[in-house]
Formats: sequence, C-alpha cells, structure tokens
Amino acid sequence: MTQPMRPTPGLPTKPTGWPVGSYDTYEQAQKAVDHLSDNEFAVEKLTIVGVDLMQVERVVGRLTWGKVLGGGVVSGAWLGLFFGIIISIFTGGNLVGPLLFCVSAGIVFGLISAAIPYAATRGQRDFASTMQLVAGRYDVLCDPGSAEQARDMLTRLAL
Repeated sequence: MTQPMRPTPGLPTKPTGWPVGSYDTYEQAQKAVDHLSDNEFAVEKLTIVGVDLMQVERVVGRLTWGKVLGGGVVSGAWLGLFFGIIISIFTGGNLVGPLLFCVSAGIVFGLISAAIPYAATRGQRDFASTMQLVAGRYDVLCDPGSAEQARDMLTRLAL
C-alpha cells in the first residue's frame, strides 16, 4: 500500500481553500485580512493569492558613463570608509592613514566593479529600472470549514 505524498518543506505548493474575497490591489486584500483579524477570526486559515501575475519593469532613468562611474565612486567610497573605520578601531594609533587607504581602494574597486558590467552591455541597456511582480487581482482563500464565516464578515466590511 502506497502512502500519500507529503509536501516537501520549503518547496512551493499550490494554495488551497475557498475564495472569500477578490480584490484589485494587494492593499485591499491586506485590509480584508486585517479586518478579519481585528474581529478575532483565525487568520491562519487564510491565504492571499496573486492571480494573473505580471513582471513589471519600471524605467527610472537614462544611464550614462558619468552616472555609472559616479555611482561606482560613491558606493566604493562608502565601502572603503566602512572598512577604514573598522581597521582604525582595531589597529589603534593612527586613524587617518588606514582610513585614506581604504577609501581610496574602495573608490578604485567601485569604479572597476561599475565600469565592467556597464561596458559589457555595449550600449544595449542604457537605462536604469526596477522590477516588480504584480498581480491582476488578489484573492483571499480560506479553509472550507470557516469560509462562510469569513465571507459574511467581509460582506459587512464592504457595507
């Protein structure tokens, strides 16, 4: 006799339950779950599911060599400053020498680590952007035994 398969912890599993609400935004779905929580509903029986997923890339600006190298200098200087302060604390004595060396090395490292990836694109990606995973709608699912109660409570929220 074969035993039923148990889900492996950590692996993605399909959500289960009955839909008790459907919302246009995640904020609305979150508000619905918060409403149920405020009214002492056992929220561990709920799941918010994003449906019709889209990957959205929002372009935030144009990249130039100046912006890329400037960003490399700034991030490298911060990294160098951080390491310089740590080294200065543990070595005692002269604080300026290690600090200047680490900031300078950080700037060089930042320039190199920013320039190489940008040069590798060869002008094919001269813009900066952010990525988001967005759903077309957000459904709130509930365990079947409590779904009717949750749906009734959410109907009162809508009124």
